[in-house]
Amino acid sequence: MVHQVLYRALVSTKWLAESIRTGKLGPGLRVLDASWYSPGTREARKEYLECHVPGASFFDIEECRDTASPYEMMLPSETGFADYVGRLGISNHTHVVVYDGDHLGSFYAPRVWWMFRVFGHRTVSVLNGGFRNWLKEGHPVTSEPSRPEPAVFKATLDHSLLKTYEQVLENLESKRFQLVDSRSQGRFLGAEPEPDAFGLDSGHIHGSVNMPFMDFLTEDGFEKSPEELRALFQAKKVDLSQPLIATCRKGVTACHVALAAYLCGKPDVAVYDGSWSEWFRRAPPETRVSQGKSGKA
Repeated sequence: MVHQVLYRALVSTKWLAESIRTGKLGPGLRVLDASWYSPGTREARKEYLECHVPGASFFDIEECRDTASPYEMMLPSETGFADYVGRLGISNHTHVVVYDGDHLGSFYAPRVWWMFRVFGHRTVSVLNGGFRNWLKEGHPVTSEPSRPEPAVFKATLDHSLLKTYEQVLENLESKRFQLVDSRSQGRFLGAEPEPDAFGLDSGHIHGSVNMPFMDFLTEDGFEKSPEELRALFQAKKVDLSQPLIATCRKGVTACHVALAAYLCGKPDVAVYDGSWSEWFRRAPPETRVSQGKSGKA
């Protein structure tokens, strides 16, 4: 087995602060605020405009998606992604650092990390600890919007990191992939409702294993160590030497599974982009498991 050298998936707040202080920001290093919050809670773009990491651009996940899809947060086209990140000054030679302002330390940033990777860009990292710890440690902030010089980005979809409804359905028979769901246990079991969801009952795909994404983070909002992450996978009998698909509600927190596995040396976890949002609406009833009203979601 050939062990490939993996690009660092995490950078520290100290490293980023020093990079900014020494003038490293530019075409070779771009920072993105990828915050998103449930409607009626916090306003991500407003908060960005008031306070963000110096030089950071706002990555609007509502804009950079397939807006024509009936499902939530589906990937944009190659051209759509390339045009969007090019406007943020990102080329194929840029090191991209992504963070968000969630109180957990990280929520949407791993989704954007995975989006860059699925479109063929390997030099991308998540800010470990997020904006929460950037503020806590007293690093500089600004309200000044960044105006990066537009760049040319060429996106090439890596199909190995993406799974479709048809592939996951086929996998129920072939069982070639392990399937891990990153939602909370209550939502996975169907005992708690899906938040802000109309016409979407909770539950899970038959045969999936539950690993709530919050378990990958420390109470202080940092990623747990590779040793701790391996222990979590082992406890759920998930074999990191075998193929793995991650799923959730809309393909966002599933990316935390991909990131955790990557930190354990497994870079090939695929994300089911449609996740439960699509599965609930398309899959045969017998493939949807729930403790809810009828036993089937």
